[in-house]
Amino acid sequence: MLQAALDADIARIHSGQRVDGLKPSFVMELLRLHACGPMTIAELAESVQRTHSALSQKVAAMREAGWVETVVGDDARTRKVTLTEKARRVVGRLAAEWRATEAALAELEDEIPYPLSRVVSDIEQALERKSFHGRVAERLAEAEAEDHA
Repeated sequence: MLQAALDADIARIHSGQRVDGLKPSFVMELLRLHACGPMTIAELAESVQRTHSALSQKVAAMREAGWVETVVGDDARTRKVTLTEKARRVVGRLAAEWRATEAALAELEDEIPYPLSRVVSDIEQALERKSFHGRVAERLAEAEAEDHA
């Protein structure tokens, strides 16, 4: 719910700046392509710490929305993802928005007694001890046992 609220607010920023149709989840990849130039999906996935499969789906969505295109790579067997003219026109604003978002998060962290970055780290560590799937499956098994008792 928190992530949805933050994404909705970021989308309102995009809309106010006339960057219609841009999903907040595309921004990191667009900024990375702007900074590093065309990359294969595997290179882009590694640079943003996502799986190849997840990035392949995201690139397809970004291509459909007109933010990226794929071009023939260096050896004609590979394809590289590159920004479209539409993306190049707004990437400067996206970089400024990214910096403003980081500053706003830092401001939030100053207002609360438990930093957001620590929350994420603590949750990741807890999930390493026991996955979310394992936790849900455990609760379902308990509920089923109670139903049969």
